[in-house]
Amino acid sequence: MSNGAQALMKTLADAGIEVCFSNPGTSEMHFVAALDDEPRMRAVLALFEGVATGAADGYARMADKPAAVLLHLGCGLGNGLANLHNARKGKVPVVNIVGDHATYHMALDAQLQSDIETVARNVSPGFLRTSMRTEDLACDAAEAIRAARGLPGQVATLILPADVSWGEGGSPAPPPPINEPAAASDDTVAAIARAIESDEPAALLLGGQALREPALRAAARLAAHKGVKVFAEVFPTRLERGAGRPPVERIAYLAELASLQLSPYKHLVLVDAKPPVSFFAYPGKPSELVPEGCQVHVLSTPSENARASLEKLVTAVKADQAEPELQAASRPGRPRGRLSAEKVCKAVGHLMPENAIIVDEANTSGLMLPVMTAGCPAHDLITLTGGAIGQSLPNAVGAAIACPDRPVLALVGDGSAMYTNQALWTMARENLDVTVVVLSNAAYSILNVELERVGAQTAVGPKARSQLDLTGPNLDFARLAQGMGVHAVRVDTAETFCQALEYAFSQPGPHLIDAVIPESLNRSKRRILPWLLRSLPKLPAPLAMALKKKLAP
Repeated sequence: MSNGAQALMKTLADAGIEVCFSNPGTSEMHFVAALDDEPRMRAVLALFEGVATGAADGYARMADKPAAVLLHLGCGLGNGLANLHNARKGKVPVVNIVGDHATYHMALDAQLQSDIETVARNVSPGFLRTSMRTEDLACDAAEAIRAARGLPGQVATLILPADVSWGEGGSPAPPPPINEPAAASDDTVAAIARAIESDEPAALLLGGQALREPALRAAARLAAHKGVKVFAEVFPTRLERGAGRPPVERIAYLAELASLQLSPYKHLVLVDAKPPVSFFAYPGKPSELVPEGCQVHVLSTPSENARASLEKLVTAVKADQAEPELQAASRPGRPRGRLSAEKVCKAVGHLMPENAIIVDEANTSGLMLPVMTAGCPAHDLITLTGGAIGQSLPNAVGAAIACPDRPVLALVGDGSAMYTNQALWTMARENLDVTVVVLSNAAYSILNVELERVGAQTAVGPKARSQLDLTGPNLDFARLAQGMGVHAVRVDTAETFCQALEYAFSQPGPHLIDAVIPESLNRSKRRILPWLLRSLPKLPAPLAMALKKKLAP
């Protein structure tokens, strides 16, 4: 007869869950022991819970199915919360297993006792359960898997008390059914078709599933046939792009620029996306970015089939035979001279291998990345969906495990990299084909931008500046990486960066390039930026749009 942990492990494997990212503790030892009983389950150790949760996120984005995460009590869950937040915002499926004290031990208020459900509720509003009996554990796990894998994908948290795990009498549960999501209703499609055929300016805003190539092709047919503009959400969960695929313009991060992008349109059609809002509130500025007088339509919700809904709309407006615009193949030239953020992006575009996976957390240093890589060979782009930094390195771990035959490139700012640099150790331990580029500008540059934008104070003093400055001492990521078993170099010229990138792409295993660069937006640029943004509504539309393309291409 199986114990609870063995029954749980078989239930997970029977449902197609093949990887468990873990950072276990005492309460999870029976689960850990059960790993040896299940050859179908790969166990990947992370040295920090935020790496385990972020790796599960990256894995699911590329595998299109969840991994399991094993965490220790409420404190371990708390340590992993930021990347579970990013997964929740990206509608990414994760089966999150959190060990707890034995049921009879909970009332004793031991040192590590905490209210795990309260912590978990932040990231698992759709499915959260504490399994209180060994006999129920496998069925509870099957329900968690079903919830995670449905549309929209979600973080399903199962809390596992130690005695439920070690208790005898467990039996595996059958895999839960996977239901095919429905497309938009005929009435919804007909109403949106009428709006598009009204000849009033219309745009699509695509998110989630709608940013895969088949859905993008359907959207591109609408654009070719009816002149509909196609936008993507600002931070896509996974965007399939590059040569031979339909191009799509992402909504800008800065609210003023996003408002400008949307200003010409009288109809905005949402496809697995929500109406765009400003990332933060700013004094005297609107938080909702849909322009006044623009009607918002919902073609498909996150629980519906985005591709099928778009294809129904294509048929309704008779655009089936329209030829979608596809991105032409092109690459930028090889950069030279002193290294800068733009030259890093240019080198990536010049050297990117076929079928790459790009995990982008370059922040301000990646402003030119979309332009420089638009015509590169077809690739996938993963971005920071929830805004909680520290996602890129763990996501790269998960993506490389999900797609071992594809090169993974993680671009990350130096401030972000310090949140989860333990991921480098896991890359080395698992011998993953990941190239990490740390853009070392020695600052929380995006916060320097925001300090100017929010109008906190007209003259910012040295104490405030010091909170956004990463010098004294300077970080040396090449040495940090080498200390965790990753081949690494530190470069400050375009020539040495290109050599290092070529070497990393040509050799198996993980590599890190510590790219020393100045801030993309220096102090003088940051001071003028708020003035430029305020001036946009007063400028002629063509000039304002040209300025937008200069600021956020």
